[in-house]
Amino acid sequence: MTKKVLLVGESWVSSATHYKGFDQFGSVTFHLGAEPLVKALEGSEYELTYMPAHEAVEKFPFDMDGLDAYDAIILSDIGANSLLLPPAVWLHSKTVPNRLKLIKAWVEKGGGLLMVGGYFSFQGIDGKARWRRTAVEDVLPVTCLPYDDRVEIPEGATAVITNADHPTVAGMRGDWPLLLGVNEVEVRDRADVDVVARLPEDQGGHPLLVTGRFGKGRSVAWTSDIGPHWLSPAFCEWEGYGRLWKNILGWLSADR
Repeated sequence: MTKKVLLVGESWVSSATHYKGFDQFGSVTFHLGAEPLVKALEGSEYELTYMPAHEAVEKFPFDMDGLDAYDAIILSDIGANSLLLPPAVWLHSKTVPNRLKLIKAWVEKGGGLLMVGGYFSFQGIDGKARWRRTAVEDVLPVTCLPYDDRVEIPEGATAVITNADHPTVAGMRGDWPLLLGVNEVEVRDRADVDVVARLPEDQGGHPLLVTGRFGKGRSVAWTSDIGPHWLSPAFCEWEGYGRLWKNILGWLSADR
């Protein structure tokens, strides 16, 4: 049975200025960051809709029927403002449904939400992702810090699996490839919350993969990236990469 997954975010636009002696010129480039995931899910039971960050501002659903079209939603490297400030609000001062509260209600009645780490996930760089104390944070099995939560690990870190029997890591024995960073979060003290993987203790022991339930739904926090730069090329090319995401999505959508 095909399950529908909405990936929101994982895109950016870069503007550069090039100087050549007296002269200068500018260039703009567009980037997609989730190609490894797209490739990993090709031909699988998961039908992925990839909604880049700039499209999500207006195209992310404003009603429950729109969210009900999906079995799982992934928020990855996109700040809360992108869903709080569509043009109707930002430019025209009109009211619209609060899509963060809509996500919470959708999970509460049985949806599956995954937040993936990045510079604009959880609290993010300079605290600008701003998911702390939002309705979306209420759903997650972790809470966000009130400030820049990046943990950069240039030397690399290998995941420590703390619950090898959890379905999200089924069939994934042995050492995982290197991670180069995570968002630091705090695990909720609830019976339904399960820390499946962490960083090594000598690198902070920060939570990496945490699962939980909210109402009739489920949620997962993966605090590292979906691809480079926090995931090394070896991680993205690892045979376990696709298995990890399929396991996570399978657990998230098990009740749908």
